[in-house]
Parts: sequence; structure tokens; C-alpha cells
Amino acid sequence: MSATAHSVEQPTTESKEDRLRAYLRRRAADGEIYFKSKFISDDVGLTPKEIGALMVKLRDAPGDLTIEKWSYTSATTWRVSLA
Repeated sequence: MSATAHSVEQPTTESKEDRLRAYLRRRAADGEIYFKSKFISDDVGLTPKEIGALMVKLRDAPGDLTIEKWSYTSATTWRVSLA
């Protein structure tokens, strides 16, 4: 069977950080969002711990997102808006 006979889906080369950033942009497009990592982990395919680490990295990186650590009650709540 030739490689051209079937369309094989290639794994995405999008990094975890890029995937999370794109998700946050989509969700914040209509205004600010508040969330806990554990509630979006299935949506982005990352663990809450991975999301938390990436949120700190994204918060400190230049870009079009404004990210704030909003509160902590059993888990960090993040506030995200478009800059």
C-alpha cells in the first residue's frame, strides 16, 4: 500500500504552551475569563500541574494576554484577558 493511498493524520507539533495560549485567546476573546486549572485540563489535554506551570510562564512572557493570579481557595484561580 502506498503512502498516498490513505490520509494519515500527523501528530501536531504545537507545543503545550502554544496550545494553552491559543485556548486562552479563544476563551478571552469575548472578555475576561476566570478559571481553575483542574476545570480546563481536559479541554487542553494537560494536567492541572502543567497548566499551573505554564500559566506562570505565560504571565511573565510578553504577548497579547494579561494573566493574573486572582485567588487561592483549594486551587489557584486565574484571571485572563486580552491585552
